[in-house]
Amino acid sequence: MSTVSETFGSKVFNDAVMKARLPKDTYKAMQTAIREGKRLDLSVANVVANAMKDWAIEKGATHYTHWFQPLTGITAEKHDSFISPMPGGSIIMEFSGKELVQGEPDASSFPSGGLRATFEARGYTAWDPTSYAFIKEKVLCIPTAFCSYGGEALDKKTPLLRAMQAIDRQAIRILKLFGNEGVKHVTTTVGNEQEYFLVDKEDFDRRPDLLFTGRTLFGARAPKGQELEDHYFGSIKPRVQAFMENLNQELWELGVLAKTEHNEVAPAQHELAPIFSTTNIAADHNQLTMEIMQRVAKKHGLICLLHEKPFEGVNGSGKHNNWSISTDSGVNLLEPGETPFENAQFLLFLCAVIQAVDDYQDLLRVSVASAGNDHRLGANEAPPAIVSIFLGDELSGILDAIDTGSAYGAREKMQMKVGVHVIPHFPKDTTDRNRTSPFAFTGNKFELRMLGSSQSVSDCNMVLNTAVAESLRKYADILEGASDLTSAVHDLILETVQAHKRIIFNGNGYDDAWVKEAEKRGLLNLKTTPDCLPYLVAPKNIELLTSHKVLSETEIRARLEIALEGYKKIVCIEAMTMIDMTRKDILPASAGFQKKLADTIAVKRTYASAADCTYETETLVTAAALSKAAYESVKALEDALAEARAEEDAHKAAEVCKEKVLEQMSELRASVDALEILTATSEWPYPSYGDMLFNVR
Repeated sequence: MSTVSETFGSKVFNDAVMKARLPKDTYKAMQTAIREGKRLDLSVANVVANAMKDWAIEKGATHYTHWFQPLTGITAEKHDSFISPMPGGSIIMEFSGKELVQGEPDASSFPSGGLRATFEARGYTAWDPTSYAFIKEKVLCIPTAFCSYGGEALDKKTPLLRAMQAIDRQAIRILKLFGNEGVKHVTTTVGNEQEYFLVDKEDFDRRPDLLFTGRTLFGARAPKGQELEDHYFGSIKPRVQAFMENLNQELWELGVLAKTEHNEVAPAQHELAPIFSTTNIAADHNQLTMEIMQRVAKKHGLICLLHEKPFEGVNGSGKHNNWSISTDSGVNLLEPGETPFENAQFLLFLCAVIQAVDDYQDLLRVSVASAGNDHRLGANEAPPAIVSIFLGDELSGILDAIDTGSAYGAREKMQMKVGVHVIPHFPKDTTDRNRTSPFAFTGNKFELRMLGSSQSVSDCNMVLNTAVAESLRKYADILEGASDLTSAVHDLILETVQAHKRIIFNGNGYDDAWVKEAEKRGLLNLKTTPDCLPYLVAPKNIELLTSHKVLSETEIRARLEIALEGYKKIVCIEAMTMIDMTRKDILPASAGFQKKLADTIAVKRTYASAADCTYETETLVTAAALSKAAYESVKALEDALAEARAEEDAHKAAEVCKEKVLEQMSELRASVDALEILTATSEWPYPSYGDMLFNVR
């Protein structure tokens, strides 16, 4: 049996494979392209393509695809075989540099936000050589960007790559001022903690809401939920363990650095966390992870739910985005060192992040907005929709000292004592973690905790990279002309602290008092997707993204239209599903249950007039009242839905969905959930929360 070290990356056309299979000159050209972002000559691409094809065929591949990340869904791919006809009816296996570098899928099949007319179908995929090709299900997958015939980005990866270039340019300017001439490249790194639920496939198949929307639209709470706090980090159940082992094996073969796995807070909820990677590779790996999770789960008779809130009343799922900045020499620019108060370079980069998050808190909130994530943010299980930064005691103390001009008393590293003699003492961190913060410093990186479990990591990292690039650009413009660098750096840090300290909050983000305090500070509280999406086209945000050539104004406005239309579609699908379930299953089931109660009452009164009918009578009356309420709510929901679907203006339609459709959905759910509690299990048409959350053992 092969070991993990032998199989890791075995399905990846990685650096080791390229070094072994490519001529030296070709390999060197590839490395230059990867490091410096230079274009590959077609003659070089032909050599790479042939070597890639030979390797893939040896691994059992028969097809190739340009694998990309559209603006909706997880990933997209169109498979083409390697076969080419030969005279006499034979074939050869071919793959050219032109086919490697560029593909041509149907762009009209993907949302464009008005960039293309429906009949204009041409689009292009462009190879991203910085992300390794890999084999999935006998298909060679080539990571690519996706653009329209006119060159507009139609995917999530292209803007991310542009943003990475932006922060690279500006960070290099700052590092040169500090004498770091040897640094040629700066990149951001990301590690994403992927949360998810596992449910039995048989239960899933009997839930139309899960099938159509990814979340339960109805469901009374189970007698036991997460209140005993016995699931988090608990013993992993055998069936789940088998799934995790299978998942790890497949991910490791694909070069994904899957590292940590455990139960999460809610029953049936789990988490997988990888080791950090360069941001664009991390984005690819996370999309791949979500896809593989869903496929492997089915092999074990399970369904993997990636929705942010699949079950009401228990914790939803997020995807914590651990973000940092590193040089090509291996230096983490957000590493404080032993004496962060003496580390001017670290403090300047820290201030750049603080300024970026404060200046572009609206854009950062937009980057994590979705109909699914609206159910999670601010629900005392995830960070509030208010963006703030947690720095901890030590860094906050340093910035306070700078702000007030007072001396900073450096904290000594304390030894943690746990009261058991055989356990060695170990250094205690100078600050605790804050799980209620949307954007928390965690030692040498920032953890963005607002991202939803089903969302791409590309959007939020695109915003982070671009916003920090803008702060660094402003700093570099000032410092490059300074006569006294030390004084200029000190003044910049001081000005940043004084101007942006409002964004720093180390307290409990779940506390209602913070909402009031945040309002006093002038921080935005954008609770829903319709609330925050208009900020995408705020003049300052358009200026940010266009000035760093991350997105054009046309691309920005197109993304707004796509996001608004997507929100409307999701809410409307959920509403239609609720209507369908209520009319076809729930109300008939309730009527059948009421008939049995009425028949029982009649039989008792006929044959045993003295028999007590209190249970049957009271239950019948209550069930009838709830059925009426549910029926009235269905009709009101149908009216609200019709209004939303008829509204042609995307902004107004989203508002109707938020204000009317979701409100009626909530009222309908309340009546139906009460009915479920009342109705006999044998009569209820769907698996209960108890079934779904506790059936996987």
